[in-house]
Amino acid sequence: MNDEPLDRKTITLTVATPTGAPESEFLTEAETSALAHFVKRVGWFEFNSHSVNEDEAHLVKQAVDKLQNVLSRSGFDPL
Repeated sequence: MNDEPLDRKTITLTVATPTGAPESEFLTEAETSALAHFVKRVGWFEFNSHSVNEDEAHLVKQAVDKLQNVLSRSGFDPL
């Protein structure tokens, strides 16, 4: 993990661990934009083919939908 963002166009991605401790990583604007484009392009075929079962595929889809939603609310909503 980086300690400080490189510039003002750096985006902080933070995830809480199961114990509630935050884990963060800094992404450049280009990395965040590429991530937003990627999560928009992937779909059920990828979720289902890379999961151990359909239940896990549904959980992955739900997580990707939430990631796409927060990226969109943060201004990263590719057309």
